[in-house]
Amino acid sequence: MISTAQISTETWGRLPGGDPVSLFTLRNTHGMKVAISDLGATLVSWHAPDREGRLGDILLGHDSPADYHAATTYMGALIGRWANRIAGAHFTLDGIDYALDRNEGDNCLHGGAAGFHRALWQADDEDGTLVMRLESPEGDAGFPGNVTVQVRYALDDDGALTLDYEALADAPTPLNLTSHPYFNLTGQAGTDVRGHVISIDADAFFEVDPAMIPAKRADVAGNAFDFRHSAPLGARLDWPHAQLARAGGFDHCYVLRDAADEPGNVQPCRRVASAYDPGSGRELVVETDQWGLQFYTGNYLQGVRGRQGVVLARHAGLCFEAGGFPDQVHMADGERTVLRPGKVYRQQTRYRVCVRG
Repeated sequence: MISTAQISTETWGRLPGGDPVSLFTLRNTHGMKVAISDLGATLVSWHAPDREGRLGDILLGHDSPADYHAATTYMGALIGRWANRIAGAHFTLDGIDYALDRNEGDNCLHGGAAGFHRALWQADDEDGTLVMRLESPEGDAGFPGNVTVQVRYALDDDGALTLDYEALADAPTPLNLTSHPYFNLTGQAGTDVRGHVISIDADAFFEVDPAMIPAKRADVAGNAFDFRHSAPLGARLDWPHAQLARAGGFDHCYVLRDAADEPGNVQPCRRVASAYDPGSGRELVVETDQWGLQFYTGNYLQGVRGRQGVVLARHAGLCFEAGGFPDQVHMADGERTVLRPGKVYRQQTRYRVCVRG
């Protein structure tokens, strides 16, 4: 993909230890702006027009790098080495047991307490594409092998932000990357997303146990998790379902259609989900080549301080996190998530924002 964006750079602030943090703003010819930080390769803001042409920020975020560094919500961050949870913070690979950082009870969540979301990435402007690079050393959060990661952010004039991921490792290691933006298409951070209309192209999802670890695959048919036809989110959040009560809303991984059955099979980047805000007319379309999509409805945002002192409400934003399955290292197809020397990890995910009448 060829980016049509122009990129500007500014010093954003400093971390508590004094390290400077930069902000990079991509602009297309229609005035859309996406700001990305080298702290956590984080999507900080996204100004997009509504049906009247008025720009509004459709991402939740914080005011400063220090706020992001201290937060536990992962707003907009690039997640690694492992998106979502690994049960018991351990896994076995090629007969060797590995112990990981336990940062959520007994689990390892989103790559551990010092995951990719808290790292300073190297950033470069390559002809209108923002390229972020990170070296993750052997033993990072307990994971084996040295891993080199590159993520390319490209904004086009059709309102699509494409994330192209690549990674190499010098020893076998599980790898599951994702981006964690919280969207609120109203452009008003003080509101919730209950009025958004959601679609997800999946026939099954993973039910979770009390530790939020996948317990079994379940059909979406006939219950609150069925978004194969667009449905208002608020009504589904109010549905009496044990899994919604357990998670406080949606925080479940969907098994996307057309996923490859064998390691190494490459799927095309296809439309897998959407969200629409009737009030503003903004629509978000998610496209990916991955087989899993975590749908999260900001169940624990109540009281979190966002930008400009706004105190967020429960369900103030929603996330579509494309990648592998949570805890897939412990599943029968866990090898699918293993990056081995000589192989290249690749992923493409695209967030497209447009306006409907």
